[in-house]
Amino acid sequence: MTTKGIVAASLVASIVFGTGLAHADQLLGTYVARISGKDHLASDGYVLDSAAQVVRQDRANVHRHIQTDEEDDIDDWFTTNAKRARFEQLLNRSGAMNSATRNAILNGEPLIEVEVYRQSVRVRILD
Repeated sequence: MTTKGIVAASLVASIVFGTGLAHADQLLGTYVARISGKDHLASDGYVLDSAAQVVRQDRANVHRHIQTDEEDDIDDWFTTNAKRARFEQLLNRSGAMNSATRNAILNGEPLIEVEVYRQSVRVRILD
């Protein structure tokens, strides 16, 4: 098959299967973070009640409070409160975290990996 034929076949497949190239969510990068006890508390001291809030607070602790855990990576995406608010919205979307991941974050101190895409995020437990 020629290069032209491969490109044409790919375009047809993307139309048929609904995975158009324009709709692909581009991976920007990943970071790793340890969710620790301090991440479970809001800046004013109250206990957070959702996994999305806890993961957002981890980033606030990294960027604003400079309270990092040894395993925390520094990211380039969630440096301001407005960006972290958007991050929390993405974390609350279906598909960002499964229920086991949400439970582990809300009730423990797991090591997580966050994949950051232009229009979404995905979180998984590393340990």
